[in-house]
Amino acid sequence: MSKQPYYITTAIAYTSGKPHIGNSYEIVLADSIARFKRMEGYDVFFQTGTDEHGQKIELKAADANVTPKEFVDRIAGQIKDIWDLMNTSYDKFIRTTDDDHERQIQKIFKKLYDKGDIYKGTYEGMYCTPCESFFTPSQLVNGKCPDCGREVQPAKEEAYFLRLSKYADRLIEHINTHPEFIQPESRKNEMMNNFLLPGLQDLCVSRTSFKWGIPVDFDNRHVVYVWLDALSNYITGIGYDADGNHTEQFQKFWPADLHLIGKDIIRFHTIYWPIILMALEVKLPKQVFGHPWLLQGSAGDKMSKSRGNVLYADDLVKLFGVDAVRYFVLHEMPFENDGIISWELLVERINSDLANTLGNLVNRTISMSNKYFQGVVHDGNVTEPVDEELIALAKETPQKVIAKMDKLRVADAISEIFTLFKRCNKYIDETMPWVLAKEEEKKTRLETVLYNLTESICIGASLLHSFMPETAEKILKQLNAKARTMEELEQYGLYVSGTKVTDTPEILFARLDLKEVLEKVDASKEQQENGNGGTNPQTSGKDVVDTNKAADSTNKENMQAPSSDVIDIEAKPEITYEDFAKLQFQIGEIIACEEVKKSKKLLCSQVKIGSQVKQIVSGIKAHYTPEQMIGKKVMVVVNLKPATLAGMLSEGMLLCAEDAEGNLSLMVPEKPMPSGAEIQ
Repeated sequence: MSKQPYYITTAIAYTSGKPHIGNSYEIVLADSIARFKRMEGYDVFFQTGTDEHGQKIELKAADANVTPKEFVDRIAGQIKDIWDLMNTSYDKFIRTTDDDHERQIQKIFKKLYDKGDIYKGTYEGMYCTPCESFFTPSQLVNGKCPDCGREVQPAKEEAYFLRLSKYADRLIEHINTHPEFIQPESRKNEMMNNFLLPGLQDLCVSRTSFKWGIPVDFDNRHVVYVWLDALSNYITGIGYDADGNHTEQFQKFWPADLHLIGKDIIRFHTIYWPIILMALEVKLPKQVFGHPWLLQGSAGDKMSKSRGNVLYADDLVKLFGVDAVRYFVLHEMPFENDGIISWELLVERINSDLANTLGNLVNRTISMSNKYFQGVVHDGNVTEPVDEELIALAKETPQKVIAKMDKLRVADAISEIFTLFKRCNKYIDETMPWVLAKEEEKKTRLETVLYNLTESICIGASLLHSFMPETAEKILKQLNAKARTMEELEQYGLYVSGTKVTDTPEILFARLDLKEVLEKVDASKEQQENGNGGTNPQTSGKDVVDTNKAADSTNKENMQAPSSDVIDIEAKPEITYEDFAKLQFQIGEIIACEEVKKSKKLLCSQVKIGSQVKQIVSGIKAHYTPEQMIGKKVMVVVNLKPATLAGMLSEGMLLCAEDAEGNLSLMVPEKPMPSGAEIQ
């Protein structure tokens, strides 16, 4: 019986520079999904690669005094090395400078031109070189690029355009009838409300102001614009041919089951790419998942070289090892909201989850087997009620993991596996093998306990393989066991009684000292600054928060009614009108809000006040959830001197009322008021 095909792709990495850990997260996430699908019995094809054309590359190559091809060859090599370092099991690494890809892009461009879906015109607008995108003035945010926040420049040039408007209604219908197409759902709402429903402008698909691109073969003044070139890799990489002579591989694997991308490029993948496919009369991919970002430090900054807060996968691997880094980025990234990475969190997770929960469990189990039975694990078949909960959880865990992975909730799937490991540790405390070992008549019971532990660890390690492959293999090798198939995971008790485990258990993860780790980070940073080392990891938590991060929400809540209780409080000293006039009060709209990690009281809100966005940290977590905060119009003291709370910058104060029982209520305007309105 043939396996069901499953085609998964990542966004192809742009070869303007070395990818940071946030970029590397995507390839690790895709790898974990691909590995799990293979475990489920699918015939998986996993494609990744590099996007190598564009003006930014041309400029960087000139600065480096090399040709663009020499420049992208070097960076593409770096990217591939990092993907390989992270033990990712991709089946193809495509480069957009590959000859077969370039030929197909020229044929695709000509095919769409001949159909009338591409036409020649003139583009005039504001151009962002890093994003290689044109924008109208109304699309800019504070006069800057809406995608990256950088400066834009006016530009005008002859260009070819793709008729997006021709296919907009058809795309809207597809999205409405295929709710799984864009995930998470919040991304779908953003695309519909911000782009599709207001109306699409035709897309610029060629350029004349630079030469580093695929030439339009019937008009050599033009090169194909980056998005038509880059997006088409998903079909050219598996054998699409614009003339209709598709390979068997294309016919087998298309449409793609999953395009895995960052949330910042979801517009290109869910609007431009589907319309390109519609124009080519090719089926649309089944699903596009826009994953959140991995932000750096306690302040949750987006990584950028200009901030000096970039972390790189290879630097982290040198400090912590491949699987520890894989575990962290997969486990700490929520399904929909951004995740945080910092040295403190890395050390905490490695010590608590990997060294204590997992490493200590495996070590204790093997050590006790060697101490009490010369390493031979027998099933004594002497059961007690305490066994039932562990065995039931071991049987249930595979289906729980499958259910989470079906919804791409990878972090939750890993948590299910570690719940089993934690239950194993609890089982050791409940059964107390060291006590059983003191009584000869309890020998068979002790055998049963150690067998149950070994069997449960084998199940957990088999499930862990998709996420931490090297660690899973090390565990199973020490237990002299093989990884289970999904069918085998439906049974409990497959570990062969009488099997001998390793004589000396290997320490999977050593406990780390944060001070020592930070000293190594500082030493690496100093080495880099002196020009003696590679890319350095930077220390975290010292950067000013980017208060202009875009956050979209249409969630508006009703204003809360004030309490009817009467409260007398102690009067403070009188102040003059001049003292009062120094305070500036305005209406702000909360556009984003999240809990402050390591704090039981604090919420961090991004508050839009007129054209500005201020970050305000407030001790109101016990009274409001982040979801309740988003969309509220609130009263703000805006000219307080910034302060740092729990390591996060706070640039103002939200006004609240407090009743006699300590309940807080945000002060909100009685009538609808615009953001920025002055309170007098």
